[in-house]
Amino acid sequence: MTQRNDPPSPVAGRSAIGARADRLVRRVLPRSLLGRMLLIGFIPLLVTQGISLELFYGNYLKIVSRRLSAGVVNNIAMTIDMMERYPAPADRAWILDDVHQRAQLLMTWREGESLARVGTNHVLGPVDDDLVRDLRGAIGRPTFVDWKRDRHIVSVFIQMPDGVLRVDTPRKRLDVAPVWLFVAWATGSALLLFCIAAFFMRNQVRAIRRLARAAELFGLGRDIDPIQPEGAQEIRKAAVAFNRMRDRIFRFVEQRTSVLAGVSHDLRTPLTRLRLTLAMLPREGEIRGEVLRPDIEDMIADVGEMEHMIEGYLSFARGEGAEVPSQVDVRDLLDEVAAGVRRIGMHEVTVSVPRRMEIVVRVAAFRRVLSNIVENARRHATRIWLSARQKRNSTVIYIDDDGCGIDESRRESVFRPFESGRDGGTGLGLAIARDIIHAHGGEIRLESSPSGGLRVRIIVPN
Repeated sequence: MTQRNDPPSPVAGRSAIGARADRLVRRVLPRSLLGRMLLIGFIPLLVTQGISLELFYGNYLKIVSRRLSAGVVNNIAMTIDMMERYPAPADRAWILDDVHQRAQLLMTWREGESLARVGTNHVLGPVDDDLVRDLRGAIGRPTFVDWKRDRHIVSVFIQMPDGVLRVDTPRKRLDVAPVWLFVAWATGSALLLFCIAAFFMRNQVRAIRRLARAAELFGLGRDIDPIQPEGAQEIRKAAVAFNRMRDRIFRFVEQRTSVLAGVSHDLRTPLTRLRLTLAMLPREGEIRGEVLRPDIEDMIADVGEMEHMIEGYLSFARGEGAEVPSQVDVRDLLDEVAAGVRRIGMHEVTVSVPRRMEIVVRVAAFRRVLSNIVENARRHATRIWLSARQKRNSTVIYIDDDGCGIDESRRESVFRPFESGRDGGTGLGLAIARDIIHAHGGEIRLESSPSGGLRVRIIVPN
């Protein structure tokens, strides 16, 4: 059997090249957020300044330089033509003097001399090359341009048949402005803008670092102070959200700790009664059932009480559970709660929702909150009103009754675990309700109702 060698796939080759390029980019890029932000700001700034320099150097400066050099060279060429047409010494002296007065070109005739070198001693910019090129094209004789003997004068030496013609022209007639000045301006402005951007970016990154540090310490169980919001709007919102999350988690932990402590404390009483009852049971002789019946019934009652307390704690600890939030119509939810309380004999229940309102909640947990509150109202009132209002950023649900209400001094304490207003209650109903409402980012308040009883106001953010 012959072995088949398939050529490598082009897609696989491109994937390998892309992976290598990605690793190279990751190796070159800074690891910190500040470094990457500065790089993002510096590269466009550098490209912009480079384009500006090229536009100035490649267009404006070259065009102006060619025009200036062409003007000077034309004056020189015209002077040389006149000197060749009128070679008399007197005419030549008059021509040179007239050119000096009219064209600001100081010309000196050096009879019998010859040029030691030709070309130019180069300077920064295109002006020297433009001048040499124009001299070669217009005059056609060996020339040498000296830019460095005097920083205010440019000297042009032209080889004539019987000597050297020296032409001194002001530098400002050939040079617009030093190129290094524009380069320095572009570089300085780029550095200044980069420093300003780095200063502001550093402040933004510092706020992010503080937020990350606070989150790390909070994850380690450290008790940290709330973060002071600073920086950009998005970073401020993140800090405010972190503070709210911190407060919510602290509140959850405190509530569950207090509930656990209360359950542990309250379980001791029935456990002690069970222990005493078991200790007093006879261990020898004949045991008659009718004699032990009262003790057995007491122990069964103690076990039922413990089950009731443990079930209440588990319900509180479960809170909203793992239910997924979904959208529900407020009127449908209130109608379900009202129908449930009507089935157990409370017929005076009114639902008033002016228009369709939808909220995103954990429906089972939220229905449980409303049912607990309505059940509490049913035990103390004869009529119940369920209503809702839509505000700009929230939906407000009201549960009003005509019962005896709750004193204003007790309206906060009834939300604490095991604060019950009736015999046989665990005091966890309102604690569970507030726990679930807070988990939705909302609020629950107790107020005086216009109907004379208690009003429960539930605020759910949209």
